[in-house]
Amino acid sequence: MVKKDFIFRGYTLEELQKMSMDKFIELLPSRKRKSLTKGPLKMKKLLMKIRKVREIMSEGKGEIVKTHYRDMVVLPEMVGLTVGIHNGKEFNNIEVTPEMIGHFFGEFALTRKKVKHSAPGIGATKSSLYVPLK
Repeated sequence: MVKKDFIFRGYTLEELQKMSMDKFIELLPSRKRKSLTKGPLKMKKLLMKIRKVREIMSEGKGEIVKTHYRDMVVLPEMVGLTVGIHNGKEFNNIEVTPEMIGHFFGEFALTRKKVKHSAPGIGATKSSLYVPLK
């Protein structure tokens, strides 16, 4: 099986990482372009934190960047990092891969769990009246 190289809108990962932020933003759809250009100050602080962790990683130390900011768009400079994304209850540690570029963080930390039903309770139905108690 031959591994296929990652390509985002005609650019390889290396080209995307060398590209300036303004050129990369032009490749994104309009909703994501707007959130990156007019985003709140929190987003800029998160980017500074990610760049600081990137420098630490070059020294050989790994660190998780935790954030509540689910509207952040995954950028090429984030590939390889582990990001803790808050889902409302806890932080989900997500390893950023090239396929995630251009998506929001919130897409990878689901806020709702699948419903798991157990046996019906007493009085739930007429037939449950005749279920023997343990």
